[in-house]
Amino acid sequence: MTFGRLLSCRAFATQAKSSFYVTTPIFYVNAAPHIGHLYSAVIADAINRYQKIKNPGVQTFFATGTDEHGTKIQQAANTHKTPVSTYCDNISNRYKEVFKLANISNDTFIRTTEQRHQKAVEHFWKNLHKRGHIYKAKYQGWYCVSDETFLTETQLKENPDGTKVSTESGHPVEWTEETNYMFKMSDFQDKVANWIEKGTKVKPKKFEKILLDYLKEPLPDISVSRPSNRVSWAIPVPGDDSQTVYVWLDALVNYFSAIGYPEDNERLKNMWPASVQVLGKDILKFHGIYWPAFLMACDMEPPQQLLVHSHWTVDGQKMSKSKFNVVDPMDVCDIYTMEGLRYFLLREGVAHNDGNYSSTKAVRILNSELADTFGNLLSRGCAKSLNKSQTFPAMSPDHYNELCKLEVTKRLIALVEQLPEKSQQHYEDYYFYLVVDQVIATLHAANNFFETCKPWEMKKAPKDSEDFHKLQTITAITLDTLRVCALILQPILPTMTAKLLDKLNVECDERSFDCSRVNFTNVLKDKETNLTNENAVLFKRILLDSNENKVASKG
Repeated sequence: MTFGRLLSCRAFATQAKSSFYVTTPIFYVNAAPHIGHLYSAVIADAINRYQKIKNPGVQTFFATGTDEHGTKIQQAANTHKTPVSTYCDNISNRYKEVFKLANISNDTFIRTTEQRHQKAVEHFWKNLHKRGHIYKAKYQGWYCVSDETFLTETQLKENPDGTKVSTESGHPVEWTEETNYMFKMSDFQDKVANWIEKGTKVKPKKFEKILLDYLKEPLPDISVSRPSNRVSWAIPVPGDDSQTVYVWLDALVNYFSAIGYPEDNERLKNMWPASVQVLGKDILKFHGIYWPAFLMACDMEPPQQLLVHSHWTVDGQKMSKSKFNVVDPMDVCDIYTMEGLRYFLLREGVAHNDGNYSSTKAVRILNSELADTFGNLLSRGCAKSLNKSQTFPAMSPDHYNELCKLEVTKRLIALVEQLPEKSQQHYEDYYFYLVVDQVIATLHAANNFFETCKPWEMKKAPKDSEDFHKLQTITAITLDTLRVCALILQPILPTMTAKLLDKLNVECDERSFDCSRVNFTNVLKDKETNLTNENAVLFKRILLDSNENKVASKG
């Protein structure tokens, strides 16, 4: 072990919460997954992984899945000339495949067509009905088939041709009159507003304001069922086969069915309320108003926090099938690798504004930061020409103190020592891009340190000479900086950091977040550790071909 690992990781152990439950929205299977869906998943995955390494004793649970009921699913299956159940199986399996390749660490994958989910929806419905929050009535209003929701006049706008569309989505609406079951949303308007205003329930702040603006207008009671003859691909209302459960009530209950509701009361008690629920801004109203209202009606707590993220544009344009610019993760992972793609999404995405995807930008970032800055430093520290013994060498305190007189060393030490605390705050604020900023700045400083010290000039130094010990110390500082940076980046780059930590022969019980905390002033002589035979190439550089339209990777 070297200077950074002299202090016991366990000395920094903190009291962890007993459980942590994180969810993605369940993804609608009317189309194949795109990078926006993957973005939700990698955010939740990074949160889950951070909790695991920050609080190793915590019981975490991470749920994702697919939403498979409703008119749009029937229409999509008909378009593909496929039975609805087969269509759902195919698309759901594509999500599973993408998430597996992206190393998403979910504990369960819930499908709304599963029996366990149907039981949960039936139980939840009966609970609402028993408590008197659901009643049957004739309903009329503007219905948006694409959004599968009724809209009020204030949520509509009129096109020049006289047709009405949803103000938010732009999708057309139609006047509908039918008998439905209604939920007494109006009874919970003030309670939902109070929940939102109490603490940081909705992040970022701009989305909290959007919800509170919604709540300035009186909330009408909402329809929570549809006639079976109009929406047959759905869960029947318990005790009334003439109606099916509204797809959003159905879908939201997945957060319960994923943790065993209603049968596994112990897990439900332990995991609920959810610690954080990740969702896109387009479904904010359903999660920020409908969901807490449904929960309050059942005398259950709303989630502790909603983390709302914005969308992705492609080269500055909205992603759209009609524009043929929808980015399928499976199409681009051959270029960037799936690890590279998840890094790009977390590196470039910010929750409060739409992110912009471009192939040129992705290549530039991945080459500059992963191949050059990160990967090159590991190659330098493990180069056989400089590190002939292929070890994580012991460090000479005298030479360390001498190197500390250099400004480049002082800067590097300061960055490494500050990195865990700053990164911890950024992780807990969900600012993944700021975590990366801190790590990349530290790696730049380490590369500058390495170049300034010119260890290649010492590579022929005899063993036990001054230059030999100085070379060992430079290598030790470089490799321990890499160790710290890898520990910090585990939630963002799980595969690459595991490879690096394996190369440095870091034990599994020394990979918690607190093991990244170093004390450079507490320098002691320590024995060296052998490096493993793991390949030192972290990320293959991506090169544009001669047409600059395609890219190829080069080792």
